Amino acid sequence: MENHPPVRVERRAVSEEESRRANGPDWDRYADEYQATHGEFLGDAGFVWGPEGLTEAEARVLGDVADRDVLEVGSGAGQCSRWVRAQGGRSYGLDLSMRQLQHSRRIDLETGAPVPSVLGTATALPFADDSFDVVFSSFGALQFISDIETAVAETARVLRRGGRYAFSITHPTRWMFPDDPGEEGLTASQSYWDRTPYVEVDDETGRVSYVEHHRTLGDWVALLAGQGFVITDLREPEWPDNHERVWGGWSGVRGQFTPGTAIFGATYSPTTTP
Repeated sequence: MENHPPVRVERRAVSEEESRRANGPDWDRYADEYQATHGEFLGDAGFVWGPEGLTEAEARVLGDVADRDVLEVGSGAGQCSRWVRAQGGRSYGLDLSMRQLQHSRRIDLETGAPVPSVLGTATALPFADDSFDVVFSSFGALQFISDIETAVAETARVLRRGGRYAFSITHPTRWMFPDDPGEEGLTASQSYWDRTPYVEVDDETGRVSYVEHHRTLGDWVALLAGQGFVITDLREPEWPDNHERVWGGWSGVRGQFTPGTAIFGATYSPTTTP
């Protein structure tokens, strides 16, 4: 594992610019370790919705992707998009981290299954209106965005009417508990309704080095409904028996009692004609 610079943790408001400036370089630093640690679990062309291991082949939140134009926001090394292409979809990736996209290119060359990908942000998607039938994020982008309303509006803009939007995030109730995979992570220590972002500050430079944002389940429902989405799925995967993997704060110890992941699925169905 890499040695990470010492940080101090704060809870305070953070702008979109500050979030982006912190999280892009953070993922660049972390990408090698992330792919080395989780790459086998994810698979070069695998679609896993979260640490519990629920796959899209099992969940079917996206629906049929064959012959569909599909965008993955926060695509990392493109594993999910590569799976979509294996099912006959025309998938494309977008990520804030150049190093993650370099890993995507590496796997493209190793597998012979390339995923066209671009460097960009969810709040300013570099695509024309009505470009995609499906947009999804598997633990990508959304938790690291301050201006989430703009990100959801951008998704609506690039989706065709009747298109699918799906994403997985840390389950909002998990914000009540310490980020600890052991028994210490089972005692609520913070209000569920406290939406103050989690911020890590580099001790040496004083710069914000990592930001994660929290929204409640009700916040997500309001965000989606406000942009013309009709929610069709809300999955809360249970931790499988004999699944011994520990991923950050996710583990079998906690998974016995509380959900770690929330998966939303929605259809774009605006009430007015664009």
